[in-house]
Formats: sequence, structure tokens, C-alpha cells
Amino acid sequence: MFRYGLGVVYNRDDSFNALTTFAAQGKMKASMSSTRDSRRLFIGKVASGLAGTMAAPSAVLGANERIRVGIIGPGDRGMQLVREVMSCPNTEMAAFADIYTRRLEDARRVAPDAKTYLDYRYLLEDKNVDAVLIATPQHLHCEHFVAALEAGKHVYQEKTMAFTVDHAKRMRAAYKKRQKQVVQIGHQSCSSGMVADSVAFANSGKLGRITAIEAHMFRNTPHGKPQWSRPVYPDVTPENVLWNQFLGEAPKRDFDANRYVNWRFFWDYSGGNVYENMCHQLSFWYKVLNLQIPKAVTMVGGVYLWKDGREVPDTMHVAMEHPEEILFSWSSGFGNNHLGATEDVLGTDGTISKNSLIRFTPQKVNLPNEKEMVGQATTPKNAHMQNFFDSIRSGNEPNCPFDIGYRVSIACRMAVESYRQGRTIKWDTTREEIV
Repeated sequence: MFRYGLGVVYNRDDSFNALTTFAAQGKMKASMSSTRDSRRLFIGKVASGLAGTMAAPSAVLGANERIRVGIIGPGDRGMQLVREVMSCPNTEMAAFADIYTRRLEDARRVAPDAKTYLDYRYLLEDKNVDAVLIATPQHLHCEHFVAALEAGKHVYQEKTMAFTVDHAKRMRAAYKKRQKQVVQIGHQSCSSGMVADSVAFANSGKLGRITAIEAHMFRNTPHGKPQWSRPVYPDVTPENVLWNQFLGEAPKRDFDANRYVNWRFFWDYSGGNVYENMCHQLSFWYKVLNLQIPKAVTMVGGVYLWKDGREVPDTMHVAMEHPEEILFSWSSGFGNNHLGATEDVLGTDGTISKNSLIRFTPQKVNLPNEKEMVGQATTPKNAHMQNFFDSIRSGNEPNCPFDIGYRVSIACRMAVESYRQGRTIKWDTTREEIV
């Protein structure tokens, strides 16, 4: 017998039967009343306790073997990843796991033959699943990542990889035990053709001494439509959402539909736009220039625009001092998109600019005869996902390996801690701790 978070005790076999029956029959298309009844039955029979034994590590698959994929967290971003999977040859969406019944119903429409689970641990027990995509809220990444590796699955982990320093270390410990399994971190720009162009420019000897990187990420939305805000549907209720599984290690709270749907607004579950977008712009240059964890980070800003109960800032500036003696500055806001999303690497002899393409512009004061150069590489839409599958089949390191995700995670956490504590945050390399 096992206890589920709503305080009801069920037999594990009964819960498993309920889950597989739901996946096999798909009878949630009748009237609204029968849908609600089915949901009550489905959610009421889920047990949270599972056996601790997991599958053996996945082997390197043959070049032509079909890869069967499961996803934990098929929300908006998760379903984007699902579509990428389905665009890659010789892959199959085999299973979906989510704590919200609506998402499982939506997933069935995309992949009718896939299994659906409310408790992700049943998905991890499924021996038909070779690889797992994790697209859950950021505070749950560690739990799902570690469990997936322990279950012997290859893992595609959405950004930002780790929510806290402690989570990053726990994920690293799990990864070190399972390095035969492929881990791809979801910083898609690391599979961009711009990487090769940027590396070529950086290694050309024409950039000179780099001292600064300036990055922007600005957006705007119509009046009355706050950035990130999502509607709270009437069916977001304790009957249809496994609330305790959503909370994970976060502080315990009574059910709150807005917190569940708009989790990006709250520090308990989100790192705000630092974790949503700064991480992407960091990861690209961490890969190209092999930048290490910053020595010190300072973040300022506030909720200047959207007074809708969100805790994370909508306008911010982050200054990161890197041990390579490079100052990486990132500014972001949700009230004007004029500056867009850009990055400029500033060297004494030239500048690498990244926008819709990569461009090298010489500093005429030092290179008067040098000409501007423009990158030529192209990138397929599903390049990052395809690279994940290629790495599973070949055993080669993926384009965004664990180590990049780890360094980016620490830098992002330093920024959030600086903002919340109102001071400059430093990194102790010996203790591997924020100080």
C-alpha cells in the first residue's frame, strides 16, 4: 500500500492498472461530466510510492535503430520538443507523463499510441522508453534528471539545467555515475551553425584581447497582455492536478491554480528571465569561448511594468565578472523590443556580433585594412534534437554537454541570489559555493 499526496492510500497494482487503462482506452472524449468522472477516477488511483529498482543503463543504439522517447512535462515548451522529436527520422514518441490531466489528453491527440502517466516514475519504469525529455518547471529539474539517469535513460534536459547550486551538484553526482548515457542540455544555440562561424572568427587572431561581452534580450507585448501570463482554466483543480508532486522540494502551500499555471512568476519554482533567456545567451559564448563560472555577479532591476503579482523582475541588468578577465553584461526587459536579442563580443582588434547571423567587424584603429566578414553556416530547425539522437546512436558527446549546463546554471543562480540578497555574489572555486 502506498500513500498519495491527497491523503488517500491505494494499492500500487491498482494505480498501475488505472494508468495503463487510461493510456489504452482513451475514453475521455465523452461529455464534460463523464470527463470529470474519469479524471477523478484516474487521479484518485495514482500512487506516489514506487519500487527503488530501476533499469540497467541504456546501451549505445545502432545507427539505424529506432529511438523511443518519453517526455516528463508536455506543456507548451514540452510539446514544442515533442514536435521536434517527431520531425527526426526513426524516432517514436512512446510515453507522456504530466501531473495535469488536460495535458495528457492533449498529448494523446498528437501521439495516440503513446502511453500516458500521471506519475513520471511509471514512465521511467517503462522499458520501451530509451530516452527522456524533461520539460518541467525549473525547481523539479533535479528530481526528474536524477531519477531518469538512475532509470537508465538518455536525457534531454530543458534549460536552465539546475535550479540551485545544491541541485547542480546532485545532478553532477548522478551524471558521473552514468556517463555512458547521453545528456543533452536544452540550449539550442549550441547546435547552431553560428557556433562554427563564431569559433572561426574567435580563433582567427583578428579579434585581439577580449575584455567585454554586451548582451540584450528585450521584448514587448500589447497593453493588457503581460509577458508569460497564461490563462487559468476552470479545470485546474486539486482533482486534476497532482499538487504535491508539483511542489516537490518547494515550500508547502495549499493548492493555488495561479501558482501552478503561472509558475514562472514565482521564486519558489522559477529563476525568472535569467533562467529563461540569459541562460541561452550565456551558453552560446560559454561553448565558443569556454568561459568558466563567474568570479562575481551583480544583478539589479525590479518589477517595473507588470504589477500582476509576479515576484521575478520584468526589467533587469546583470554584470558577470569572469576569471578570464571578461565582463559579461546582460540587460533585459519586457516593455520595449527595440534592442531585441543581440550579443557583441568586444575585442581590441574586432567585434563578433550575433543577431540573426554572425558578423565580424574590425576595429579600424588596430586593423585598418581588415574587412568585415559574415558567417555562412545554416541551422535546421530540429538541429539540437537531432544531435541528441545522433549522440545516442554514436556515443559521441552532444553539442551541449552536461558541463556547459552546469556552468551556466551556477552563473544564473549567482545572478538570482544577487538580486534577491541585494549584493554582489561571489563564487568560491575551492568550496564550490556561493559566498
